Amino acid sequence: MIKLYDYELSGNCYKLRLLMGILGIPYETVPVDFYPGREHKSDWFLRINPLGQLPVIDDDGLVLRDAQAILVYLATQYDAGGSWYPRDNPALLGEISQWLAFADGITATASAARLHDGLFYELDVEAARAGAHRLFRILDEHLWFGEQEKRDWLCSAPQPTIADIACFPYVMLSEEGGIPRQDYPAIRRWADRVKRIQGFSVMSGVFPAGPAKAA
Repeated sequence: MIKLYDYELSGNCYKLRLLMGILGIPYETVPVDFYPGREHKSDWFLRINPLGQLPVIDDDGLVLRDAQAILVYLATQYDAGGSWYPRDNPALLGEISQWLAFADGITATASAARLHDGLFYELDVEAARAGAHRLFRILDEHLWFGEQEKRDWLCSAPQPTIADIACFPYVMLSEEGGIPRQDYPAIRRWADRVKRIQGFSVMSGVFPAGPAKAA
């Protein structure tokens, strides 16, 4: 069984819990006291991940770090239908990869602002918020144009991919870092679609979808 080294309030850990729930992958969690204990910097954890970062998984001896890399592994190894990471579609894999990199940008900005406000990290929070808004504008515009082309998801596939899972958590948690989303209607519609994926699960600060609107 997969062992997930986990912090409940981490958006990057949540990405993995979310995908594993959707795919029905059994796993167990090993709680890591990220705050205030800083257990991710402890000697025992640094032996698992010398970078001192969450998340990490151990899948029968295969130890992997980095949320985006683990999403690729989980979808490749456990999605029998191959829809979340379509290995036989190079163009789509390229699209997914660019959004995985975009998700890292969201982590560096929106998540950083959240760490500042919630866990008292010292950083230039105004620069982080400005960077997040720049990315959110790009994301919202991309989603809006996609809707005009009858596309519901980040990539050109007719179904969601791990790109959507990678970008979703820290967008949803952005208000905890002082980054409101009221000016991004396409993002809000996309988020509602993600929340309606079968097997979707919540975390603190991420709520289930509201009642479906009548057609």
